[in-house]
Amino acid sequence: MTKAVFFSDCTLASMKWGEADYGLIPDAAFAIRGGRIVWTGKAEHKPAEFQDTPTESLDGRLVTPALIDCHTHMVFGGNRAREFEQRLRGASYEEIARSGGGIASTVAATRTASFDQLVEQSLRRLDSLIGEGVAVVEIKSGYGLTIDDEMRMLRVARHLETLRPVNVRTTWLAAHAVPANYSGRPDAYIDEVAIPGLVQASAEGLVDAVDGFCETFAFTPGQIERVFQAAHSLGLPVKLHAEQLSDQKGALLAARYSALSADHLEYLTDADVEAFAAAGTVAVLLPGAFYTLKETRLPPVAALRDHGVAIAIATDCNPGTSPISSILTAMNMACTEFALTPEEALAGTTRCAARALGLSGEYGEITISARAELAVWDVEHPSELSYWIGGSPLHKRLSTGIAA
Repeated sequence: MTKAVFFSDCTLASMKWGEADYGLIPDAAFAIRGGRIVWTGKAEHKPAEFQDTPTESLDGRLVTPALIDCHTHMVFGGNRAREFEQRLRGASYEEIARSGGGIASTVAATRTASFDQLVEQSLRRLDSLIGEGVAVVEIKSGYGLTIDDEMRMLRVARHLETLRPVNVRTTWLAAHAVPANYSGRPDAYIDEVAIPGLVQASAEGLVDAVDGFCETFAFTPGQIERVFQAAHSLGLPVKLHAEQLSDQKGALLAARYSALSADHLEYLTDADVEAFAAAGTVAVLLPGAFYTLKETRLPPVAALRDHGVAIAIATDCNPGTSPISSILTAMNMACTEFALTPEEALAGTTRCAARALGLSGEYGEITISARAELAVWDVEHPSELSYWIGGSPLHKRLSTGIAA
């Protein structure tokens, strides 16, 4: 039998479903065997089977599940700092997009960057997240807008996983924007690029989920539904950028397809939350984009709470609307902008984020049989993870490799 590793002298925040107050266990200990959690509890209740197991003291530190960033566009070329200046002068996101900026400018930079350049640039952003206790990162395509370029982005994302101790989940987002050569022909783009490219990427094992951007200047619910139908025929789960800048009823489309998540949701109406909640789809809130775009329309947090919708938080790391590669900053923003509690923010980057990626039971909770992907923090209470702005209080990560 694989030997166990035992840790003591810590406070555990289990973040398990159904437990209040972070699932806090003071004066705690836990055991790991074969990369899985096999016991947790009060140190004074240490089971006899671990009495002779080598023990490492964590010196009173806080232990949480490793964090999860469940919505990023991390692989891209260039930056859009000049557009940041334009927005500060009053230009809207839609105005910039319609004038050839926005996603189109990042597409051009991404297409011209080499594979190695994309890896190098993406690693800087990924390392920032890992330095804040992140063990799982979702990375979307969407800045290639040709079959070959979209697939290249996903290959870069998969390659990042071989370079760092992180689980990368890849998402096909070819239905992100209509490229210039398909201007006025979005249906043709869906038929000739988004769907056939998805089939090819799936055949190569490059896709874990499928996403789209449902918006007035992107794709209609009907166009997105065709992509979802293709995804379902391939056995792939779906998610959706929905109700970010207008109410297109994308969240209800996502719910009809039992989507893993619907993301942004500023324009989701209270009246639609009940139907959305029935599907069990996670609401992923992205405060970085709300902040960067200086939006004023808040997502319906109270209604989501009232209907028991799981709320996840993510960075939305991207060059235009959320140039953030700090999950802790996103947690703080979720509290200050959306009035989430620090406990909700931590749940949103642990158990709820795991559900948004289809990883419940594996990540996001400190519970028996879950993966031993944990974060050890130099803080006294988990509320500090949302309280501090700037810097990382991470002491170290415990990964499945420690007891392989």
